[in-house]
Parts: sequence; structure tokens; C-alpha cells
Amino acid sequence: MKSKSKRKSFQRNLLLSLGGVFLLFAICFSVYQYQREKEYKIDILHSRLQMYNYEMAQTLGEDSLTSSKMFHDYVARHQMEGLRVSVIDLKGRVILDSYDTNIDSLGNHLQRTEIQQALHGGNGYDIKRMSQSTHETYFYSATRFGDVIVRAAVPYSTELTRSLQADNTYIYFAGVLTLLLGIVLYYITHRISRHIGYLREFAMKAEKGEELDHELERRLPDDELGDISHTIIMLYWKLRHSEEDKVRIKRQLTQNAAHELKTPAASIHGYLESILDNPDMPEDKKKHFLERCYAQSERMSKLLLDMSALTKLDDMDDNRSQARQEYRPVDVLQVIKSVLDDTNLQLQEKGLMPSLQVPPHIEVLGDTSLIYSIFRNLIDNVIAYANGASHLGIVCQEKETEGRHYYEFQVSDNGPGVEPQHLEHLFERFYRVDKGRSRKLGGTGLGLAIVKNAVAAHGGQTTAYSSPGGGLTIKFTLARF
Repeated sequence: MKSKSKRKSFQRNLLLSLGGVFLLFAICFSVYQYQREKEYKIDILHSRLQMYNYEMAQTLGEDSLTSSKMFHDYVARHQMEGLRVSVIDLKGRVILDSYDTNIDSLGNHLQRTEIQQALHGGNGYDIKRMSQSTHETYFYSATRFGDVIVRAAVPYSTELTRSLQADNTYIYFAGVLTLLLGIVLYYITHRISRHIGYLREFAMKAEKGEELDHELERRLPDDELGDISHTIIMLYWKLRHSEEDKVRIKRQLTQNAAHELKTPAASIHGYLESILDNPDMPEDKKKHFLERCYAQSERMSKLLLDMSALTKLDDMDDNRSQARQEYRPVDVLQVIKSVLDDTNLQLQEKGLMPSLQVPPHIEVLGDTSLIYSIFRNLIDNVIAYANGASHLGIVCQEKETEGRHYYEFQVSDNGPGVEPQHLEHLFERFYRVDKGRSRKLGGTGLGLAIVKNAVAAHGGQTTAYSSPGGGLTIKFTLARF
């Protein structure tokens, strides 16, 4: 019952987190769209009144705009409901007004918003302002023509107010869309939770030593989550096929794989739960929790990538002849330089000085990405564990044994090294010399296992020994092209 509750908690928290993001997006979109549509309708009304001003100026001519008779005749012929038209000079004095013939009582308009905009930009408007003469609220639109400004205004009637309001149809649409997304989101999170439950069920059965069948694999999804689950299950079956490895199967998969995935997942869950349960949490603490979540997700990602790489190597081992048909000549020195370029910043931070003794243009027949992973994992291992080391050496020598030509590579450092009892186990999967320190440094326990398997996929061998002057040396061979 406890595990079921935890699965529900995981689904609920995931649903709330993603649903909250969708809801926030929908609200922001609705507010933005509402404001934008309102501004659009205001622009339309402003354009209509501007058109009226231009038509008046074109019909009367700019020189005749101050003619009282022509002005009032035009307004009478082109009247709109409630329309008020004024002609104002550049000092803000009202010259003509269609509503009030007592011009002197209208006061100076120089500081009115639409007049200031027209003076400086050619036209302007003021959305809602009460007239001091009529005591009605108007929408004003002003246009400058030479030495005068023509201003048209319409009263803020109920109909105009309604026409300027944004249409709420899109709000209902956004609501329906959010609801549909919520349903889809619930389905997705429920599906993820269910498949995690399948994987947990598999792990628990494996831990208890119960009989396992392939029914669980058929229930897994055909997506990334299913790929990860299949990778873990495939690794389990491959190890179980060997009778002598049954004990190690349980330890590696149920204790290592499940534990390695459960620990960061539990940490992420705990941090996110704390954030959700404490909406008033200080920003610095919230940022710290999110940074920890990111670090744990990086650890999970690296573990899954390493497990995927090992599975690929196992598949290549099962189909070695077919895999080698796809091998191509690889310039090893260029691969090493690429790795050193990619890790240059970490090397500088650790004060490690790379020393290359690799002849140019040496080629091996192989897979470029796998050869890259060999050197990348070895150099990452030196960076992570060669505490106090100052030297990273990469040496290549061409050798021949019983007519077989190959290259022997040595990657060494002058760090603290490894105690003799650990040397023979270094290339085992999930093996750690110092488990606590390895996890703290982000290690998965799979790096050197990938090295050994990648070398084996190219027909080579891998060994490790302590350097005479201190430190660790990894030696491996690759067949010459």
C-alpha cells in the first residue's frame, strides 16, 4: 500500500507541476490577448475619426478650416451620432466647435493629451476624458493640418463602451483548451506512473528472487521511458542467463540500478514537494532546491546514458561480425585531441597538464563514437579521481605479437592511485573504490566498464596497474588498420 501511495504522490505532483505551468501560460495568454484586442479596437475607432478629420481637411482645404460657415456646413452634411468636431490653433485656443458657439468659454486645450500628441507626432487620441463644457465623457482623436488641429470626438455611450471591449470568445476557447490539455496531461502522467509501477514491480520481484516472465516487457510503452525500462530489463536478462552470475544480477540490478535511480528520483520528488507545499518559500532557497533537482536529474541522465552505451556494446558483442562490417578507419590522434578540447576547462580547473606521445595519422578500424568514449571516460576518470595529480599522460606504441600488428595505448596520471585489491575489479559494472566519494563527484560506476567493453568490441584488451611513480595507468590495445 505504501508503494501505491508513493506512485499516486508522484503522479499528483507531476500533474500539479505541469498543470500549473499550462494554467499560468493560459492566464498570461488570455490577459495579453484581451489587452491586445482592446488596443486593436481602439486603433480602429481612432482610424475612423482620423479619416473624418482628413476628409474634412481635403474637402474644405487647409486654408478654409477656420471658416465658420464652411466648417458648420460640412459638419451638418457629414454628421455622425453624437459627433463633436473642433478646430484648435497651435497655442491651444479653440477656433471653431460644432457643439458650442461660445468659443471663449471653452478654455485653452494646449495641455490636452490628444493635442500634445498631434503637435509632436501629427495625430493623437485620448481614450476617455470628461468634457468641461458638456460634462460628457468622450473619445478624442486629433490631427494636425499646418497651423491648426482638427479634433473629432464621440461620446462614450453604452454601445461604444461595449464595442471597445475585447471579445471574450477566445477566453472560453482558452478555457476549453486548458481543460482538454488537463485531460491529456492526466492521461500522460497516469501512463508514466503506471509504467513506473511496472518497472518497480519487476525490480521488487527480482529483489525477492521470484519467477519472472516477459509479460512485463510487453506492457511497457514504445517510447523513451519504455526504452529505459527495456534497457534495465535487458541488462537483467543478459546477466541472468549465466548461472554463476545470479547473485551479482540481484545486487547489480535490484540494489545498484534500482538504488541509483531511486535516490536522485526521491531527492527530486522531495525538493519539488517542498516547493509546492511552501508557496512563500524564499527565492534563494527555492533556487537552491531547483539547482539540486537539476544536479540530480543530470546524474540520472548520465546513469541512463551509460547504461544505454553498455547495452549497445553488449548488442555489438552478440553480433560482433555484423558490427565490424560497419567499422571505418579512425584517426585516433584527432579523436584524442577532440576529447582534450571538450575537457579543456575541467583539466585547467584541476591543474592537469596533458602530455601526448601519439604519432600522427595512426588509424584503427572501428567506431569513432566508441573510440571517443574510451578516451573520454578515461580522461573523465583522471579528472574526477586523480586528486592532487598534475600530469595526464597519453602514450601510444606500435607493437606486433605473432604477426598481429596493433597499437598499445597507456593513459596515466600521478595522482594517489588505487590500492592493489581494487585493480582487478575496476572494470566491473557499478564498481566503486570509494562509493561515497564517487557519488558525490557524479560518478555512475559504469565509466571504466564502458572502456573495457568498447575496447573488447574492437578486439582489444584492457588492464590497469599502479604506476611506479604513483598514480594509475590504464593500458589497452587496438588493432592497427
